Amino acid sequence: MEDPPYQSLYRRYRPQRFSELRGQDHVATALRNAVRRDHVSHAYLFSGPRGTGKTSTARILAKALNCEAIRDGEPCGQCASCMAITRGASLDVHELDAASNNGVDAMRDLVARAALATPGRHKVYIIDEVHMLSTPASNTLLKTLEEPPPHVVFVLATTDPHKVLHTIVSRTQHFEFRLLGAGVLTGLLRDVQADAGLTLAPGVLSVALKRANGSARDALSALDQLVAAEGASEEDADEEAAIDELVEALCEQDAQRALVAVARGIASGRDAARLATELLEQLRQGFLAKLAPRLVELGDEEREKVGAQAGRLGTAGVVRAMETIGQALVEMRDSLDPRISLEMALIRLASPEADTSSAALVERLERLEHRLSQGDHGSARPPSGPRAIPDAPPDGAPPTDGAPPTDGAPPTDGAPPTDGAQPDDAPAAGARAALKAMRPQQSMPRERLARLAPPPPLSLTYTGAAAPATTSTNPAPSSPAPSRDDLVEAWGDHVLDALRPRARSLFRAGRFLDAQDGLAVFALPDANHRANCEPVRAEVEAALSAHFGTQVRLRLVVDDNKDPAAHQSTQGREAFEDLPASEVRRLPEAASGPISAHSLLLEAFPGAEWVKTE
Repeated sequence: MEDPPYQSLYRRYRPQRFSELRGQDHVATALRNAVRRDHVSHAYLFSGPRGTGKTSTARILAKALNCEAIRDGEPCGQCASCMAITRGASLDVHELDAASNNGVDAMRDLVARAALATPGRHKVYIIDEVHMLSTPASNTLLKTLEEPPPHVVFVLATTDPHKVLHTIVSRTQHFEFRLLGAGVLTGLLRDVQADAGLTLAPGVLSVALKRANGSARDALSALDQLVAAEGASEEDADEEAAIDELVEALCEQDAQRALVAVARGIASGRDAARLATELLEQLRQGFLAKLAPRLVELGDEEREKVGAQAGRLGTAGVVRAMETIGQALVEMRDSLDPRISLEMALIRLASPEADTSSAALVERLERLEHRLSQGDHGSARPPSGPRAIPDAPPDGAPPTDGAPPTDGAPPTDGAPPTDGAQPDDAPAAGARAALKAMRPQQSMPRERLARLAPPPPLSLTYTGAAAPATTSTNPAPSSPAPSRDDLVEAWGDHVLDALRPRARSLFRAGRFLDAQDGLAVFALPDANHRANCEPVRAEVEAALSAHFGTQVRLRLVVDDNKDPAAHQSTQGREAFEDLPASEVRRLPEAASGPISAHSLLLEAFPGAEWVKTE
């Protein structure tokens, strides 16, 4: 007698009773109760991912509706009707694939045959991938689906319920099938291994579990392939080891190790996109193992392994790695060489100092804090290399915050040593100090510094336009005192525009009359204007002193020159003085007296006459 032909594991171990359904207890309980109470609906819609038991459940329901020895809502599986449905030879069950029979003619033929009687109590139509039906075909089915013959039951199955017409969904009882958890799939694989007497190499079940992605059919198909491959199972183990090698390289921050792992993966026949996808999935499982272990869809050993890897990477490191690999996958779509995108992403992850993003800085800070909390104080020392040297503080001022003492001076009492060692009770503070020492220091421009921190006002007292200045107690200037011409040039080009708005608006109307030995005489239009300028005089003195590098004092006086022509701005008078004599003669004569509004209007409108009205 010849041996029966080999049957795939997913067909051989297809569930035949409601109690054999795994991971879909909510569906099995509802349908079994409906059969036991004789409350079966005329139409059902089963939706969910592939390989979760939708078609198998529809067949079990058909068995229960036509079973000759039904017990507590469960089919016996031994009667003629159950055996015929199992073999696919029953006249009571009609299966239709809507993906290949999605036209109007197929639906019209189905509707025409629905009223015909069959040997069993119920005639069950199972329409798979019902979302593939065209709109006319769906409308053809609609009326019969709403009011079918009493002995007809429709079971519609789909992996995309959103594409099914809402009018069809509203006429059915909708059951959603779910992906199977890691524990359920592990139990299924072990039961199949024991029942089929399979001898598996270590790690094969873990490989099948990863490939399943929550699908029972995919898990059994992967197990079937691994069993048939025999010696190739070692290659599958090597495939998983390549991904582990990439994660270990990220944990150790070893860029060379990561690049070697990529090269091995590419040499084994996998492309860069697949490597990145598998790496991203393992990082995700580690992230879940660290934050929500119950959501990890892996076995116990795998869960512990990815959890340990995530603990070494740290939460910030895992999140940054997932974001970087995900971005690399997006870039691979338009990249000429996807491998380069993956390698660049791994280098940024394995060498945080090569990445200047905020996420990389957060990861480096977290690593420093973790090492210090473990007692590894020497690892908190900043890496050697050139870095910006902060500007030297002014004479007598203490060093800036975070900068070590210069010239080999020892630290002040109570301050932590600068060689990287920190007190055991303050690891976080030491890590932040080390990170701050690695940040580049920038000096502030002299003009801005003078504006933010002006020197105290000089002890000068003015009683009038000719009041003498008191002796200043400030040290002697370090640069020659500016002359009046120097002041005029610097005032218009630099100093005036650098003042704050209030000081700039007040001092814009004045001019320099004289300057001797660091004391400048600044004339203002009237006494009230001079009084308003006096409160901000110190700010102007500070700006002038900062510009010339020496102490400049101001004496505010009232401009007693009443000649309108002489009251023009210094810059304007100097501009006229530079003109040649021939150009000066061409200039129009100015009016000898004041100009009235009437004369301006008459000049603007030639030929007009001024008419005085009563």
